[in-house]
Amino acid sequence: MRYLHTMLRVRNLDTALDFFVTKFGLKEVRRYSSDKGRFTNVFLGAPEDDSLVADTVKRGVRHAPLVELTHNWDEEDYGEARYFGHLAFEVDDIYALCDKLQKAGVTINRPPRDGQMAFVRSPDKQSIEILQKGDAKPPQEPWKSMPNTGHW
Repeated sequence: MRYLHTMLRVRNLDTALDFFVTKFGLKEVRRYSSDKGRFTNVFLGAPEDDSLVADTVKRGVRHAPLVELTHNWDEEDYGEARYFGHLAFEVDDIYALCDKLQKAGVTINRPPRDGQMAFVRSPDKQSIEILQKGDAKPPQEPWKSMPNTGHW
């Protein structure tokens, strides 16, 4: 058994791609649209997983590990259902990524006060956990004293 992907339903594909690719830093691996099914699937990979995804292509098996964005063309309100949980990504510098996201207009719902963990939400309200690679960074401002915002 191996992990393949996590599927997230998104209301607006362009807005979701702006968040996940432009702001968050994932890369589009492949895309599939179905006129009959009235949907588009876009599969995204983390930059450090390029070799894992490339290996799956060489072996002729399903690409992995990926995030699948599913955009149903007919409008639906998915609400803010909390049954999903979250996606988790390990990063080289949690403070740098949170700063980049904040400057891009993304709310840091749970700031990295401990230098180890933060949470943000996508435009479709999916929670994303950001974890510092290796040991926690020493606590520093503005994160150290920043309160939580909303929920994640």
